[in-house]
Amino acid sequence: MINGNIQGIRQSVLEQMEAMLEIECDRDTFLPEELMRQMARFTGLLGREISVYISRGGSILDVTVGDSGTVSLSQAGTRRSLTRLSGVRCIHTHPGGDSALSSVDLQSLQHLKLDAMAAIGVTEDGQARALSVAFLEEPAEDGQYKLGLTKPFAPGRIPQSGLMEQIRDADRRIAGALPPSARQTERALVVGLAESEDAPSLMELARLADTAGAKVVARISQNRAKMDSATYIGSGKARDLSLLVGSADIDLILVDDELTGAQVRNLEEIVGCRVVDRTALILDIFAQRASTREGKLQVELAQMKYQLPRLSGLGVVMSRLGGGIGTRGPGETKLEVDRRRIRRRITDITRELNEVKRQRNQRRERRERNEVPVVAIVGYTNAGKSSLLNLLSGASVAAEDKLFMTLDPVTRRVTLPCGMDCLLVDTVGFISKLPHDLVNAFQSTLEEALYADLLLIVQDVSDENFLAQQEVVFQVLTDLGAGGKPMLRVLNKHDLAPEMRADREDTVLFSAKTGEGTRELLDAITAQLRRTHRTLELDVPYHKGEVVSYLHKHGTVESETYTGEGTHLVALVDAVTEERVRKMLEN
Repeated sequence: MINGNIQGIRQSVLEQMEAMLEIECDRDTFLPEELMRQMARFTGLLGREISVYISRGGSILDVTVGDSGTVSLSQAGTRRSLTRLSGVRCIHTHPGGDSALSSVDLQSLQHLKLDAMAAIGVTEDGQARALSVAFLEEPAEDGQYKLGLTKPFAPGRIPQSGLMEQIRDADRRIAGALPPSARQTERALVVGLAESEDAPSLMELARLADTAGAKVVARISQNRAKMDSATYIGSGKARDLSLLVGSADIDLILVDDELTGAQVRNLEEIVGCRVVDRTALILDIFAQRASTREGKLQVELAQMKYQLPRLSGLGVVMSRLGGGIGTRGPGETKLEVDRRRIRRRITDITRELNEVKRQRNQRRERRERNEVPVVAIVGYTNAGKSSLLNLLSGASVAAEDKLFMTLDPVTRRVTLPCGMDCLLVDTVGFISKLPHDLVNAFQSTLEEALYADLLLIVQDVSDENFLAQQEVVFQVLTDLGAGGKPMLRVLNKHDLAPEMRADREDTVLFSAKTGEGTRELLDAITAQLRRTHRTLELDVPYHKGEVVSYLHKHGTVESETYTGEGTHLVALVDAVTEERVRKMLEN
């Protein structure tokens, strides 16, 4: 498929151009002569630039058409490694015969860490005149790379194997010159609208960055009432950031709000590096954490819904950067193709998730028939929900001091001190400014809280902002329709905040690390569940043995004695079980 500005090009010509994708290119050939001739021919025919991406293994990954002065490059060229070159070289044409690489060509070479950037000067009659090539050398002191420029090569005199060896040499030099820390970790700058750099929201964004694998170099606040519609923080502040980006060797800027595509593009053009908003960062973390098929589908759905309205506005992240264009986005035809593809994928994922939801509802109905009460563990991310589940059930759910360690719900059966069984369900953590699309995508997972008999609201009392976090949790539960559920507040990490006191009957002081408050918590869960159950005392004749079996299966038998007439039972049951038992005895 030919990408880019293909409007006005006959279908027969496009089909001829697609044949370029099949041209063979071995590992020691920089630019096959046949490919060079075809690129020049179509440039002369159309009067537009042609761009081709070639992998180091020799595969032609993409052919893109631009206008007379620009060319959009495919996503195949936007891969960026922290340790090596991208493994892709970009070769494009320059109508007018001049093969000299422009400053924008060299900027794209730097930003995308391409193997090489090459330009073919093409005459008006479609003949290749010369080829100029640039490579990246070792890093310079300013955080950029030194450039190696070749003299123009005449067609037929291109040192094919020599150019490929230069690529391999450059790759080895760059990997050897970068310090290990720089190769492994992206350096990030956290930016938000707040009164100070120590604002809770910015601190939390820094923790999200750490969870995603970035190193936060600094936090920057801009004290303004509302975001700037063009650049979020204002053009003046954005120019200040551009200076800091260069001096502190920043790889990306993390913004503490959800941005429009235009805001991302404008900021990137000013600061000169990638810009990632809070929503995209959370989606990235969720993509790393998702392990089940359902979790991966939910993350992909949220990502697609996030990307769809931003296709025409994103800059460095979504645009096809490359030779001759700087940071321009894709052409309208390509945009429409992308939009249709994303809408189609959203429909497919939604259909698959509906099927998963149907299966989840069937499992939930089976649990309800078995009368096993469900206790959902909910709370702010990193409050200690998984640690609580591990302590009470003996599970081995991953629990680290990072945000969103648990993404997929985990269910474990626990026997309470009274003998009653219940199911503990560990759910995904909440967070302030939780992306709306993410809440919708994870609706089926979050419904575990909606259908639970009891909610354990786990709070990290060692966090000075735990009251604000509590409000976020209650707001999300209310939005889900679970605000009226029976709740039990669990003040976790009490060992780190011993001065904290339980000021309400529905509150338990607890520490998943030391085990403090475990018995009190289990007793409190029992007491809460007993409110939805009742004590049933009855005599069951021996010929009604199925009633005894039913009570053992669907209730909690507290005592069982045998008399001359039958079995005397005291059991804890819910209203449905009691009604069924009485009907069984009547029959």
